[in-house]
Amino acid sequence: MKNLKNVFYVTLGALMFILHFGCEKSRDVTDIQRGTVRGTVTDAHGDPISGVTVTLSGINEEDEVTTSGSDGTYSFDNVTYKTHAVTFEKDGWMAVGLTVTAADFDDDGVATISVDMISASARIVGTVTDALQAGEPLSGVTVSIGMVGGTATTDADGTFVIPNLIENNYTVTFTKAGYVSIVRTVVPDDFVDGVATLDIQMGSEELLPGLTAIDLRSAEKWYYNEYRGGRNADAYPHWDWACNYMSTLDFRGAWQEQNEGTTLQIRNNGEDRNNPADMDVFDSFVYGSKLITDDNKILSLRLQTHNADASAPAYFGVQVIDLNAPQPKAEKVGETRTYGSGSYADFDFDLSAYVGKEVIIAIGIYRQSTGDYWKQLVLRAIRFADRKVENWDWLPGAEVIDGWKLSHETVRSTMPHTKKSFTGISPISGNRDNYVDAYRSWRNVDHVAARWMFMPLKKDPEVFPSEGYIIKTRNTPEVDTKVPEAYLYAKFSVASGSNRLTFSTRNFGSNFTYFKLTAIKNDGTVTHLSPISNTAQEASPASDGCWRFKHGDGGANNPEGYALFTYDLSAFNGSDVTLALGVYNGEANTGENKLVIHQIRLD
Repeated sequence: MKNLKNVFYVTLGALMFILHFGCEKSRDVTDIQRGTVRGTVTDAHGDPISGVTVTLSGINEEDEVTTSGSDGTYSFDNVTYKTHAVTFEKDGWMAVGLTVTAADFDDDGVATISVDMISASARIVGTVTDALQAGEPLSGVTVSIGMVGGTATTDADGTFVIPNLIENNYTVTFTKAGYVSIVRTVVPDDFVDGVATLDIQMGSEELLPGLTAIDLRSAEKWYYNEYRGGRNADAYPHWDWACNYMSTLDFRGAWQEQNEGTTLQIRNNGEDRNNPADMDVFDSFVYGSKLITDDNKILSLRLQTHNADASAPAYFGVQVIDLNAPQPKAEKVGETRTYGSGSYADFDFDLSAYVGKEVIIAIGIYRQSTGDYWKQLVLRAIRFADRKVENWDWLPGAEVIDGWKLSHETVRSTMPHTKKSFTGISPISGNRDNYVDAYRSWRNVDHVAARWMFMPLKKDPEVFPSEGYIIKTRNTPEVDTKVPEAYLYAKFSVASGSNRLTFSTRNFGSNFTYFKLTAIKNDGTVTHLSPISNTAQEASPASDGCWRFKHGDGGANNPEGYALFTYDLSAFNGSDVTLALGVYNGEANTGENKLVIHQIRLD
């Protein structure tokens, strides 16, 4: 046995020597072997692109640069068999970066790296000014849109240009030592004749973590008086994952969508545990801009907590910022609240001091101690009314239309929308257990479920079909053309240039779908609207202002196929009008009759 062990160790040592020697030899061979990297640069149609700057980079090796010829070809000779980066750049084209390794060289010592480049003549431009220096231009600011778009630096005039882009979604970050970093979003609609303009002011005081007064002036508006979160189907269908869209709001810090609600969390990973306790500054929060009136001056939160109990509760509260004050600041509403229970409870905050003002509302959780401190505040509902709202109830008040659960108070205090075009197509699909990314993607496309208020009176929707967002009826003998099964509403300031609504839709199967567009003025006057034209395969008026139709064409890849219903709103010029689009059970026992919302547009 001793001799066998000696043989084993001798053999093992020999193998290690051979492997080591072999690796060193292989490494030396790789260093010594040299070949050619070449290829062709073409556009999307396969046509050659000349004048492209091609750069070959390697670790511990100087960059080599060449230019593609009239036939789009380029070549580098005497290239080591190592890993190299090859980048392709030309004004008006999107930069491309590729990698060549030793394995890419063929038996003849040639690595062929060809590329198709995308025409990219769009630009993001702008000016950065310094709030600390009376709005003087701020130079030396790094403006970045990530790896693909690279970075730019503001010059002495505070201006910057990021060229060679396509009209797409970008997250633009502005950073400079000694200043609070600023992040802005650019979407395709921001490009006008290929140019998106961002004028930024840096150096303002933070009013909420990471947000200055300038940031908050572009805060998303909380148009409506109720926001629901979480997956659980409590008091279905009013409270159900397919009807709850709180996760589309602007959350900052650590947060998560959970069964019980949309959860604000204490940041507690790694270095976050060194964060100091602070009972004046939120650790995580959600915020928006809200017009406060006598009809919605009481803010109610329905919530519970995780990782907290009565002896070690979560600390939370509401802060308000009046941006029109001489010196805006975050003001606490009442005292800091505490709660530590897995049961839901309702808390109210009096906003009467802000009646008549549009202010920033922030709801957040505080870090009560430093170190390993982990609490979660689970928001099930954010509700505004003229009184405290409790349990799973609808918003209180006198109904405008019996059975609609829409009060006069809610209609009056709903804010007029600033958007004019809405889609029902979700950029990302999902399901009950995996929908947050999909819901968040709605923010960039003005999805109707994120921008309008959804009222599931009797039936939940279908959220992610490829044809659009679907509201539908139950399969029931209950015929009702006065109270919808479900509807969406939003308020608009109707005027010339914004007094025609076009709705593109379809349905499925051989049954009629019954729907209605209703206009409600702030004084409670109700008008059921008839379209001035439609392109449906079959369509006709029905009872109580409803229209019924059949139209089986249209889809994400066939937008021209949808039926168009067009409405004239000019009778409401000069007025703020709440528009409600609902689906009705116009015939008994005909299954789930569906109304597809592909697009709603005002012009």
